[in-house]
Amino acid sequence: MIRAMRDSDGPEVLAIYQMGMDARNATFETSAPDWAAWDQRHRPDSRFVWEEDGRAVGWVALSPISTRQAYRGVAEISIYIHPAYQGKGIGSQLMAAVIESSEANGIWTLTAGIFPENTASLRLHLKFGFREVGYRERIARLDGHWRDTLLLERRSKVAGV
Repeated sequence: MIRAMRDSDGPEVLAIYQMGMDARNATFETSAPDWAAWDQRHRPDSRFVWEEDGRAVGWVALSPISTRQAYRGVAEISIYIHPAYQGKGIGSQLMAAVIESSEANGIWTLTAGIFPENTASLRLHLKFGFREVGYRERIARLDGHWRDTLLLERRSKVAGV
């Protein structure tokens, strides 16, 4: 079941985030921040969890890409699913919910940076109308190795038109 994220979900959200970091195929980050720091970096709207058996097993949230007024309708998406629950359609359900919410909250462009090797995430984003707009070669190091990222974006047909 999808529901709005609550502060009480913090420990599970951060644990799932850490699992994604530990897999070394989702982000350049290597350790989850505390809940206060995570909370401050993400928009208060458009945050959802997939709850199963009374606990969050996946989440999606948006971060502003800039504090500049011109970019108020642009946000970066983060979506993470507990490894034991991947491949069950949870990512698609969360993606649909955050897109609907983002548009209701005036977001006209969603962006994502994805490692090319993360084919499941890439497929999910493309399924929901994201398109590749760039390729950053050797943009940063993870564990001493240069990694590339694909830049994707989704332009709303509803918000900001």
